[in-house]
Amino acid sequence: MRRYLIVSAAIFVLILGAHVARVVAEGTRLLIEPDFVMASLAALGMAIWAIVLLRRLPTEG
Repeated sequence: MRRYLIVSAAIFVLILGAHVARVVAEGTRLLIEPDFVMASLAALGMAIWAIVLLRRLPTEG
């Protein structure tokens, strides 16, 4: 379960990073597109959720 959460968090952080890079490259006009904003917020939420769940897991050992 721990590995799954680490991979999931990493994937969603990479997606969010790609969205931020796209805003930097193309300008802030993307921020008025609802689909883009919702996808960005969903990626942020899923990354935070995976990190929170990861921190709640008991440590192995």
